[in-house]
Amino acid sequence: MNSRPTESVISAAFVITVAGLLSNLLGLVRDRMLASTFGAGDTLDVYYAAFRVPDLIYNLLILGAMSAAFIPVLTGLRSQDNDEEAWKLTNGIMNLALLFIVLISAVCAIFTPFLMKLLTPGFSPEKIESVVLFTRIMFLSPILLGISGIMGGVLTSMKHFIVYSVAPLLYNIGIIFGIAVLVRFLGAVGLAWGVVFGALIHMLLQYVTVRKLGYKHSWEFVSAWKNKNVRKVFTLMLPRMTGIAISQFNLMIITIFASTLAAGSLAVFNFSQNLASVPFSVFGISFSIAVFPTLAALAAKDEKEKFVQAFSETFRQILFFVIPLSVFMIVLRAQIVRVVLGAGKFDWEDTILTFQCLGILAFSLFAQSAVQLLARSFYALQDTKTPFYIAIVVEAINIIAVVLLIGHVQILSLAIAFSLANIVQMFLLLFFLRARFDNLDDKNIIRSLSKIAVASIVAGIGIQITKYGIASLMNLDTFLGVFVQLVISLTVGFAIFIGISHFLRLEEFILFRDSFTRKIFKNKQIILESTEEVSGI
Repeated sequence: MNSRPTESVISAAFVITVAGLLSNLLGLVRDRMLASTFGAGDTLDVYYAAFRVPDLIYNLLILGAMSAAFIPVLTGLRSQDNDEEAWKLTNGIMNLALLFIVLISAVCAIFTPFLMKLLTPGFSPEKIESVVLFTRIMFLSPILLGISGIMGGVLTSMKHFIVYSVAPLLYNIGIIFGIAVLVRFLGAVGLAWGVVFGALIHMLLQYVTVRKLGYKHSWEFVSAWKNKNVRKVFTLMLPRMTGIAISQFNLMIITIFASTLAAGSLAVFNFSQNLASVPFSVFGISFSIAVFPTLAALAAKDEKEKFVQAFSETFRQILFFVIPLSVFMIVLRAQIVRVVLGAGKFDWEDTILTFQCLGILAFSLFAQSAVQLLARSFYALQDTKTPFYIAIVVEAINIIAVVLLIGHVQILSLAIAFSLANIVQMFLLLFFLRARFDNLDDKNIIRSLSKIAVASIVAGIGIQITKYGIASLMNLDTFLGVFVQLVISLTVGFAIFIGISHFLRLEEFILFRDSFTRKIFKNKQIILESTEEVSGI
């Protein structure tokens, strides 16, 4: 089997993964600073609730367009060497997207008090007043991230992944600056201004880079709307926008229910979700982003066999990373929460609730990660309707599960419903994607999945034994004791997983090992040359 498409995907994913890992490490630093400074209480409930409406605007108008429509259409134009039309498309999408974002953000800013009373019905009048202020400030972020998102779509289409991957680092740096500096001078509202500052530097990096690659902006609205490629993007993105709306509605449902629970419940859920999302974003999203231009190009050329090959190998590679990390996270959930968040005002009760949520969310990480690839596979085929219909079904399941469980298990009901919904979504997407082809390389997927599961379970058992062994030797009431227990247990787990993968001749392990070796020892100049090309050095 020709593995060149996957090797190129791994090469791209390597860059995205390294940057993603650094971004997630910064994210953990950010969360530790938030937890130790404010604890899981009213301030962080307000902070996380304030993201909901601005994020909805960005995700609807930009994220939906990028993944489902803009990148496939732009990639199609570039594959036909039609650069002039590609830049016209970029400019048209930029102008119209900015117009819509500014208008919608302005209207929402006016009606923020009404919106937040609907979204956080359980908040006190004082918390409502604070969340309104935070939200109005954060309405600047979708404007800045909107520009950045379009520029990021261009970089992805052109397979310039380095700057695209570094931008989220700056976003987290901006938020950390808000926590460390702005909060001291402005009070808690400095958190909101930190988000805006992070969005600003996120945008500037990508915009300057795309300008160096040949983009020249001009304010044109009528001609932009008349452009057939721009119209095609909007036609393709409408079902995706509706699907995104359903996904965002899911987060709003979580916010509504969490606001009726004890103070800090929304913060606990967000902390646990942020921790669980590390392997999801580092590997699930990285590989999905890396393979998306390849899938779009293969779909445009109607090369079905190569499409299936690229999908299958990427799918298996994602599972190779995410499944063992999920097992490790479940076994070490308490240690992870104590090391990352257990400081300052983040007390023991907060810790218990957070690691309980984390264990439940980690159970569905394989599904959350696979959904990213499966959805993009449909978008590469320019089918945005199927994921939309599935999203409707999944959201109904999510709401029903929360309603049935919240009276019994409180905040844990949100984690259970979220995990259940993601698992159902993955299997439905997989079923309907397979129906589009004769098969999805089923035999290789099942064989690899079996080996990955065996290696992960054995490694998990090894971690559990090691964890208890260290507990008998060290004082776990101290940060150092828990940290040592976590690090040694993880090291043992990884060693066992790698050893069994080697013994079982797991194809994904061999492919990654060989690709990693070549990347480090033979092709160092690739990253250097790519960096020089993108940055204009």
